[in-house]
Formats: sequence, structure tokens, C-alpha cells
Amino acid sequence: MRVFELGSMSAAARDMHVSPAVASSRIGELEKHLGIRLFNRTTRTIQPTEQGSIFYPGARKMLEAMEEAEAAVHEVTNTPRGSIFISAPLGIGRRLIAPLIPEFHETYPEIHVRLRLSDRPLNITGEGLDLAFILGQLPNSEMRLKNLLDCPRVLCASPAYLDRRGEPKQGADLQHGKHDCLLLQFPGSSENRWVLQTSEGKQSFAVGGPFTSDDGDVLVNWALEHHGIINAPLFDVVDHLLSGDLVAICTVTPPSNVHLACLFPHRRYQDPKIRLFLKFVSARLKAYLKDKSSQYAAHMQNG
Repeated sequence: MRVFELGSMSAAARDMHVSPAVASSRIGELEKHLGIRLFNRTTRTIQPTEQGSIFYPGARKMLEAMEEAEAAVHEVTNTPRGSIFISAPLGIGRRLIAPLIPEFHETYPEIHVRLRLSDRPLNITGEGLDLAFILGQLPNSEMRLKNLLDCPRVLCASPAYLDRRGEPKQGADLQHGKHDCLLLQFPGSSENRWVLQTSEGKQSFAVGGPFTSDDGDVLVNWALEHHGIINAPLFDVVDHLLSGDLVAICTVTPPSNVHLACLFPHRRYQDPKIRLFLKFVSARLKAYLKDKSSQYAAHMQNG
């Protein structure tokens, strides 16, 4: 199944923690048992046959049924166990999700968590993910969506950059090359427009600059090195704002909040270990972000 989903024998072998030879052998045994060829193989590619494409959905349903049955037994015996495969954007994954996983494992030692970090959109089914944290525009999807909380964003830059280029006061001051805006960009992103909350409602401003990256931490580092302005979730930059290494700008027209949510196949929400993980992470994230927002509000009030 992982070969079908990933389109690669070696990638599937890595994902399952076996050698490509073992993965190939297991497929060969299955093909022999079924009396059909599941894949057409060359030295460089592997493609499912017509029979393989027909076999996959049924095999997937069987695996899901087994997982649901196992989850039900563990829920009755009050011993949740198994693996959870999750993904998260780089910034929130490194700063917020990853530190919680050891604590979660201590509480539920029979549940193992695999974490993948990426700012790029992922194919949840194709990647074999149980759930994906998403930060930003909530997608139209057939999967189940659980909105966790709204995170404030802030425009900020280093004092040295503002001394050199001047401090913008509103969205219009960011346009037409007046300032270097550091953008998070990857295929399908729309970060070349920043939406700010103005007295006339939300307005979109076209911005640009000399640097872009698909890694939010890179943008924060560029801002710290005086290269421009970033539009970042508060949790990504709050410690730099409190230390004075970055300064909030355009505070009368702040960016719109960004949604933090979880996306997962409908069936996975019935799994007790998924519900436990979401409940655990959600409670701690809300407490953490509330504390950081309070620190930032006090910092801004004190001037």
C-alpha cells in the first residue's frame, strides 16, 4: 500500500523501516498469492497495473477496518496504543508541537508519535498521515477539520532596518517597493498580498521584496539580520519582540489572525489515540498562546 501511495519502492521501504529488498520481496509474495501482477517495474520507475489499482482501495478498507477494530479493543481495555503519524508547519512544529510529544509519550507510553515538518501542503492520504496541523487559510476538503484556535499575527522588523528605511505606519506604506517585505512562498501560496485590519475593514495590500523562502524560520532570521519586514504569527516572534530584537509596526492596522487547525480523515477521529492526542495538544497550545499573548500585550502597554 505504501508503494502505491508513495510511487516508490525505496520511499515505501524507508517509511516502513525495512530495506527495499524486503519490500520488494513482500510485494512479490503478495503477487504470487493473488496470482496477478500489482506493479510494472523498471530500473527507474514503478507503476501500478490495472489490477493493482483495483486491489488498492479494497486493501485500504481492510486495513482501516483492522485499525478501527484494534482501536475499539484498546478503548475498552483503557490501554490506547499504536502509532500516530502527524505533520505540522515548520515553525509551529518546532516550537509548539515537537516539545509536547515527549510529554504526551510519558503520559501514554504505548502510543508512538511520528512527526513530519513541512511548510508545503501535504497529501494526507498519499503520505499516510493520521492528521495534519495547518496554519493559514482553511482548505475546502472532504476530510474532517477541527479548528483549534485563531493566532494573532504581527508585522515586525529590526530596529536597524527601521532606522535605515523608516517606519511604515499603514498598509499603503508597504506597497510599490517602499519597503522590503520578506515573503513565505511555495507552490500554491498567496503571500504576495498581506491582509490588514483597517478602520474600513480588512484590506489586501500587494507587497514584495528581494528575498522569499518556503521556511518561516528563515524569514525570521532575515528580519533579525535587518533585511526587511515579516508578517509572522505572534508565537513565532514574541520572544524577539519582548527582547527588542524585533519591533512591531503598523500596529493600528494589524494583520488578520491566522487559523490553527487539524485536518484528518473522518475515520481517524474515531480512534481513541487520535482524540487523546488532539485533546492533549489543544489544551497545552491554548494555554501557551494565551500566556504569550498576555506577555506581549503587557509589553506593548508599557511601551
